[in-house]
Amino acid sequence: MSFDLTATEQRVLGALIEKEMATPEYYPLSLNALVNACNQKNNREPVMQLVESDVLNSIEVMRHKGIAFEHSGREHRVPKYSQGLGQRLNLGNKDLAVLCVLLCRGPQTPGELRGRTQSLCPFEDLDTVLSTLSRLAGKEEPLVQELPKAPGTKEARWTHLLGDSIPDFSFPEPAAARAATPNRIDELEARVKTLEDFVDRLKSQLGI
Repeated sequence: MSFDLTATEQRVLGALIEKEMATPEYYPLSLNALVNACNQKNNREPVMQLVESDVLNSIEVMRHKGIAFEHSGREHRVPKYSQGLGQRLNLGNKDLAVLCVLLCRGPQTPGELRGRTQSLCPFEDLDTVLSTLSRLAGKEEPLVQELPKAPGTKEARWTHLLGDSIPDFSFPEPAAARAATPNRIDELEARVKTLEDFVDRLKSQLGI
């Protein structure tokens, strides 16, 4: 099942997962609390400035997909909201913690994931993170994907597959490669020719 979430829906879902795992005593979230969670300046990349209508529209879309819920009635003075991704896909806490960070902060290396999931569900070691990523990637419909390793980096990054956030796989050319472009070569050849002409004139003046 492809959820095909927009960037805004991803942020709302990520914020709901984060608050459920990190501060369960304040969960489900009111609309105001959810907007604030989405617009946090820490642990968010990029930082967003969503308004209530953005969040409500996202909740409505995800309700129809069975991964978000609205709670109202006598038990709630104001409507509150929760996520249902874990139940829908039968995910454990480690799975949700990894997806939460990927939803809120974009592609991450396994080392970054281990450090940034500590307040949600601590991982014993890096192998546990890799095992979780492998399990999520190995599902019938994969939920994460390893990205090509960028030049000069030791660890590859991983991204979620819940929406349209897969980044461009291309990387900037190294400086040495950029220097070898035709325009750059032409420029260098012209400068060499100018220097050679100058040296020839100087030799002529000096009678060398």
